[in-house]
Amino acid sequence: MVWLFYLAAAVALFCTVMVITRLNAVHALLYMVMALLSLALIFFLLGAPFIAALEVIVYAGAIMVLFVFVIMMLNIGPQSVDQERRWFNLSTWRGLVFIAGILLIELIIALRLGFPEPLDVTEVTPHQVSLSLFGPYLLGVELASMLLLAGLVGAYHLGRREQERPKK
Repeated sequence: MVWLFYLAAAVALFCTVMVITRLNAVHALLYMVMALLSLALIFFLLGAPFIAALEVIVYAGAIMVLFVFVIMMLNIGPQSVDQERRWFNLSTWRGLVFIAGILLIELIIALRLGFPEPLDVTEVTPHQVSLSLFGPYLLGVELASMLLLAGLVGAYHLGRREQERPKK
């Protein structure tokens, strides 16, 4: 079981380095999704299936969808069609499919071996998490959502084409 942890950690580190070094935003985004999925597998292997599910749903799901929409908004124009044709060729996806296959094989092996023994900590239910997020930490959650919205609006205004900008 320990080797599964190290393999998932290696995939996470590799994908994180690829996120930092990619010049293409879509490629970096896809590697980031793989890094987040491997982190979810690490949480699962450590005996925290709820945190693993939150990692997949919140980070790899919701926040990555937001990033995809931002990238789609910034690539408006006729040149984006040619750019999309270059992105969707087989050589672009080989590395990601290989890494996703490694993570899938790891998850199947981990599920066949059974759930790992949880660490000696108290159990936190989803109800307790929601009470914390929308109770004493409500201001932090709302500030984070406003920060994401401000980043989205700022990226849109920075990425507008010259002909779209109003004349002064």
